[in-house]
Amino acid sequence: MTKIAYLYHKRSQKQSEIAYQLDLSQATVSRILKRAEEEGIVRISVTIPTGVYTQLEEELCEKYGLKAAIVVHCEDENDEAVFHHVGSAAAYYIETTIGRNEIVGLSSWSSTLLAMVNSMHPLAKASDAKVVQMLGGMGNPSAEIYAARITEQFAALVQGEPVYLPAPGLARSQDAHADLMADPFVREATAYFDKISLAIVGIGSVEPSKLLQSSGNIFSEEELGALQEAGAVGDVCLRFFNINGEPVNLPLDKRVVSIPLEQLTQAKRIVGVAGGRRKLNAIRGAVNGKLINVLITDHHSAQALLDG
Repeated sequence: MTKIAYLYHKRSQKQSEIAYQLDLSQATVSRILKRAEEEGIVRISVTIPTGVYTQLEEELCEKYGLKAAIVVHCEDENDEAVFHHVGSAAAYYIETTIGRNEIVGLSSWSSTLLAMVNSMHPLAKASDAKVVQMLGGMGNPSAEIYAARITEQFAALVQGEPVYLPAPGLARSQDAHADLMADPFVREATAYFDKISLAIVGIGSVEPSKLLQSSGNIFSEEELGALQEAGAVGDVCLRFFNINGEPVNLPLDKRVVSIPLEQLTQAKRIVGVAGGRRKLNAIRGAVNGKLINVLITDHHSAQALLDG
C-alpha cells in the first residue's frame, strides 16, 4: 500500500504504469490508493490561497439553495471597484461554463455586466449561442451604446448570434407598452424568453444606478416612493421584488418591457452578478426568492448575506 502510494503521489507515476510495474490490475491499484487514504498513509490537504473564499461559497450554497456561488476579494467597497472585481469573476465563470447552442439571456443597463463583457476573452470554439436581450435596450442615445455593447460584444466573444429587444425598457404608458409588445421585432425577441437556458442578470436596488439613470429608463420619484412603500428592495430587469423575493406588482410594472420574473425563473441557470453595500438587500431578496441560482459577488456582501 505504501509502495503504491509513494509511486503515485511522490513519483507522479500513472496508475497504469504502477500496475504494469507491480503486476497488478489498474483497478487493484485504484482500490489500494483509496484504502491508503482511509488508513491515513496518504493525507491530502488543500491550501487555500489568500483571497479565495471556498468556505463562504459553500455556506452560501447551503443557506440559499444555490447551484454555485463565486465570492471574490474586493478591498475597496466603492461601486467602480465592485463592478471591476465581480465583473471579472463573472467573465471567467461564463467563459468556462457556457455550453454549445445555449439560449443566453442578458439584462441591459447593468454596469456589472458591462464590466463582465469588457473582461471576457474570445472563446476558442464557437458556442453557436443565441444571445437575447431580456430588457429593452433603447433609451438616451448617449447611453444606449452601452446596452447594445453588452449584447453585441458578448455574442461576438462567444461566437454566437445577438437577438436585440428593440424597445425602451420602460414604456411611457400602458397603451404604448401594448403597441411595443405587438411590434414584430419585439415579438421575435420575446419568443426566445421561454427557451432561455442561461440567464445572466445584474441585480439593482430601488434607487437606479448611474447607467440606468443616464438611459432614461427610470421611474418618477413618486413611483419609486410607491415601490418602497410596497416593500420593494430591488429589481432584476426592472421587475421589482421584496426582501423575500416576491414580485411587487404595481401598475407601473405593466409599462416594463422585459422578461417577467416567473418566466426568468424557468431558466436552468440564472446567474446573478452583483455586489456592494448599496445592493445588499436587493441581493438578499433575489436569493431568498430563488430568482437566481448562481451568485457572483464580493466577500463583504457574501459575509453579510450569511450573517443576516
